Amino acid sequence: MNAPLPDPTLDNFRTIADAIATLFYPHAEVVLHDLRTQKVDYIANNLSKRVIGDDSSLEDMLSEEISERNIGPYEKLNWDGQKIRSLSSVLRDAGGRPLAVLCINLNISLFENAKAALDLFLSPGKLIPQPDSLFRDDWQERINTFLHAWMRERQLSLNLLTRDHKRELVLALHAEGAFKGKSASNYVANVLNMGRATVYKHLKELKG
Repeated sequence: MNAPLPDPTLDNFRTIADAIATLFYPHAEVVLHDLRTQKVDYIANNLSKRVIGDDSSLEDMLSEEISERNIGPYEKLNWDGQKIRSLSSVLRDAGGRPLAVLCINLNISLFENAKAALDLFLSPGKLIPQPDSLFRDDWQERINTFLHAWMRERQLSLNLLTRDHKRELVLALHAEGAFKGKSASNYVANVLNMGRATVYKHLKELKG
């Protein structure tokens, strides 16, 4: 006996389910529930081990009092113990009556594990203050600190600096005593992506 053909009324929704599951593959499952039959109509990228034709048990969604278009996101546990974040969208027919529910299930366990690893790696718990013996004369550190504070005040970034900005910055760094380091001019030229000769030219202007 041949299986019944899928109802073409829901074809567009099945296509949307495939598109979402493909975009977030392999982390997202999309389940389409037909509210008319109260059965699972379609599953894209099956993560939940549900089967097409399973009972949906979504009779409450047929109530005229249901006004929500999107329900969630909410969290639940998958069969393998992994955490799922879900969002359900109520899909209506041309008359505004609930027709189907599209459930997007995103497996967030991988992201939570990555976040935990990053939090551990970036934890400041084992950091010590900069040792004076190593950083007392760290002119690069002082240049970097001043440079980024200067740009932050002006809402600028290195790739947005114009020639005038760079000239102004060289003069400001000089006023801070940043060029006392032997290689400071070369360092500033490299950081600001300008020729050493241009840095020397600006410094020479100060000497008049």
